[in-house]
Amino acid sequence: MARQRIISAAPASDVEDVANQSLRPQRMGDYVGQASLIEKLSIALTAAKQRGEAMEHVLLHGPPGLGKTTLSHVIANEMGTHLTVTAGPALTKGSDLVGTLTKLQKHDVLFIDEIHRLPVALEEYLYSAMEDFKVEFVVDSGMHAKTITLPLQPFSLIGATTRAGLLSGPMRSRFGITHHLEFYTEPELLNILRRSAGLLGVGHAEDDALALIAARSRGTPRVANRLLRRVRDFAQIKTGGVMNAQTVNDALKLEGVDALGLDELDRSYLQTIAEVYRGGPVGLEAVAATLNEDSGTLEDMVEPYLLQLGFLARTRRGRQLTRKAADHLGINITLDDANNDLFTGES
Repeated sequence: MARQRIISAAPASDVEDVANQSLRPQRMGDYVGQASLIEKLSIALTAAKQRGEAMEHVLLHGPPGLGKTTLSHVIANEMGTHLTVTAGPALTKGSDLVGTLTKLQKHDVLFIDEIHRLPVALEEYLYSAMEDFKVEFVVDSGMHAKTITLPLQPFSLIGATTRAGLLSGPMRSRFGITHHLEFYTEPELLNILRRSAGLLGVGHAEDDALALIAARSRGTPRVANRLLRRVRDFAQIKTGGVMNAQTVNDALKLEGVDALGLDELDRSYLQTIAEVYRGGPVGLEAVAATLNEDSGTLEDMVEPYLLQLGFLARTRRGRQLTRKAADHLGINITLDDANNDLFTGES
């Protein structure tokens, strides 16, 4: 059962996506966080413009809400070209992709979100498009079959994925720049919130109030901006627009978000492992079935932040709570420390 979550890193609606656009930085100099990536991209952009070429293709991977789409807008702005945005699930036929590619103008930027969900057959169209700026496809069949080659304008592809491991090797190898986006620090989120508060016209936002929002934002700018808008609404109705620490605490308590940014689903996930499976280890599918949740939702939207907090361990036998999680929940469980070993693979 899908739940609406204020702390979800995914866009809640098209309306929210439009609201986020107004808060997006437009230039590299305005971008906060991801310092090493910004330096790499700035060098690549400047070099490409000096040579009069399209920028190298870029693969951005990491949890949702960390700025992959925003960076594609910034890159297009810096190149002075047009951005075309699409997603892997939207490209189901060869004609979908070929139509998109042939509409691109010189040095345009094509952003494909969830590129790991692009059908394998369509990947093959991209190989020649990325390397040689042409697309080849076969018409008719049998003895009447012939290959049609369409030249393309030089362009930059930016692929975004939360699951880089699902991309094929040939696809990954065609990106000149590959980077994993990290969660943002609280000081970085505070800087983002200061900027957003100004753009939203929040005139009475105290710095300690914004710091409390940053601490609950799960290291994710999209979540930070969503919480800011909710607190702004609460302050407008309850405190005459004054946004202080008490306002933030009251507003986010109403939303069910605790001091660490955990919500009902996070707590239910942790409590299920603690109470039903005695702290684990337990397989993800078993937890998902108990919660009546999609396992992909738990893996992509819940677990990354719990791992970051040190509340969850992925062991060889499944998911297991840590003592830190038990202390936060205020529960007493016996943890199997011998199996509380982290690893990076799936269980």
